Amino acid sequence: MKEIVISQGGIASDHRGSIRFVNDFDMTAVKRFYIIENKDTETIRGWRAHRIEQRWFYVIEGAFSMKTVRIDDWSEPSKELPVEETILRSEEQRIIHVPVGFGTAFQALVPGSKLLVFADYGIEHAKLDDYTYPADYFIKSGF
Repeated sequence: MKEIVISQGGIASDHRGSIRFVNDFDMTAVKRFYIIENKDTETIRGWRAHRIEQRWFYVIEGAFSMKTVRIDDWSEPSKELPVEETILRSEEQRIIHVPVGFGTAFQALVPGSKLLVFADYGIEHAKLDDYTYPADYFIKSGF
């Protein structure tokens, strides 16, 4: 199974302004995108997992705590699975690739934070590959 991968970008600035980029991000597989903005910094969005779809995440504004867990059993995953946390900040210019087989949960750390999400299947496929667990399902998540 593939691992989570970080693609590092950058920012170029001059008298006209700035350009944020992640030139190493190959968008060949991307079919759609959406933007997540939690209503506050207390809301936890997740756990959501995918067996077939993969996702790429890029913070447009603010910061998020992203927690990931590798699912061991799709009908009833162990509640004791190890959970990894990554802090994503807009100024870091990073895209995080989460391959198939992982669950994710997000919490905004700054009011008004916005998370751009890329997916490799169209929306018509989403309902066929949606595994959702309560925010407190994984005991080691710290939520």
